[in-house]
Amino acid sequence: MKNRMSQGKLGLTSLVLGALSFASVATFAAEATTAKPAQAQQAPAGGGIGYEKSFPKIESGKWTGPKLADGQPDVNGHWSNTISNHSNFTDPNGGIPGDPKPPKTPLPPRNERAPSRVSDPADGQVPFQPWAQEKVNQFHVGFHNPTEPQYIEPLARCAPAGVPKSLYWHGYEIAQYPGYVVFFFNSGTRIIHLDGKPHLPENIKLWNADSRGHWEGNTLVVDVTNHNGKAMFGRSGEFISENGHVVEKYIFANDGKRYNYEAVFTDPSVYTRPFTVTIPARKWTADEKPNGWHFETRVVNVPGQGPTIERDERICAENNGGFGMGAEKTAKK
Repeated sequence: MKNRMSQGKLGLTSLVLGALSFASVATFAAEATTAKPAQAQQAPAGGGIGYEKSFPKIESGKWTGPKLADGQPDVNGHWSNTISNHSNFTDPNGGIPGDPKPPKTPLPPRNERAPSRVSDPADGQVPFQPWAQEKVNQFHVGFHNPTEPQYIEPLARCAPAGVPKSLYWHGYEIAQYPGYVVFFFNSGTRIIHLDGKPHLPENIKLWNADSRGHWEGNTLVVDVTNHNGKAMFGRSGEFISENGHVVEKYIFANDGKRYNYEAVFTDPSVYTRPFTVTIPARKWTADEKPNGWHFETRVVNVPGQGPTIERDERICAENNGGFGMGAEKTAKK
């Protein structure tokens, strides 16, 4: 594996071009020696993925933490969501809908599991139009025995996870540059432009959409358009179309240890009304041990810098396990 280029050496121009073309993040062959691997962290509840059933509210307001030279709140670092993975969007600890091989351990009652990522409406469900809800229902069945390509989860074909699933598909790194915030996800890169550039032309559609943002105190506000309509919110099949519009708020705690993602999704061609998605996240540090989901990192000794956290570029193989049985046969048709 190669290591992602360190922030100080990363050329922003090549980064932007590479991300827009879905190229791999620039890498370098550092003169580094790998430190002794850390022992795996004891898995938190939820099979090492989900571990919080509730989380604190963070209010938008003044930022009192450290700032970067360009005035941005300093939120660089390694982050992950705190409730679960992408198996189920509205019941994060509930497992894959219709799973023919559910876990042997019975699930706790719904009120003892993590809340839906849909925080409004109050029922925690995406307000789909009838045709869209039927499409999701069909995915629940087809995912487990896909006879058509639309039943194969896009990650099985190494596609980017999209908005908002990238935020709960493994941990990720946030890096900041003058005029930009960049998310280095396990499944791709997302660039948030802070320099006032207009959105891309409407005919350009991207897996991770097009993001234009600005800071309001402790809150990064991002306007998201140009979805390609192919990404899903999870193995439960929820989606947004090419017509969708998202207004995101990344609300950071002033101690820099957590943030809450609060976003309003609007798509009159798919939903009956706008709805709100809330995803809690926390920061991971070098004092914590790497694990197989939230903190997929290693410590390397970089000459002149000492121990440094590095996140390896992920290697993906099509028809990856756990993304719909029979995908290989379907893909060859």
